[in-house]
Amino acid sequence: MSNEILKNWIEEYLKGTEYELITLNVSAGNDILVEVDRLAGVDVDFCADLNRYLVEKLDVVEPDYSLEVGSVSLTDPFKTKMQYEKNLGHDVEVLIDGKKLRGQLVSVDEETFSVDIEQKVAVEGKKRKETQIITHTWRYDEPKYVKYDLKF
Repeated sequence: MSNEILKNWIEEYLKGTEYELITLNVSAGNDILVEVDRLAGVDVDFCADLNRYLVEKLDVVEPDYSLEVGSVSLTDPFKTKMQYEKNLGHDVEVLIDGKKLRGQLVSVDEETFSVDIEQKVAVEGKKRKETQIITHTWRYDEPKYVKYDLKF
């Protein structure tokens, strides 16, 4: 099955909704994974309706496939700006330059996002480092990943 055809069908279905296509994977064995998301969260009935829509389309052109339609996992890295917007104010984990940083996602714009991170910094006139909140701003393509920080 062609990714492009599937993507067109999905985008046609999502048009006029608040949903975005986040992931579309088609394996060599025709296992199809579709993940969607929206600011207000994903409704299971919406996923079921999208699944039925795709099955109707696929049954006509592709006799042998498996299909999974669902929402993005909480532990998956963010792939779209909307996912950053959805997680504003939440704690995130950022992997950049081989280091994992954790902090609160505090702003999102067209090209960058910012995270407040507690760090120990040297303060002039003091022997010990003090913990301060430092705001770090990155372009979306700079970190290896950014994801919701599940605290256990």
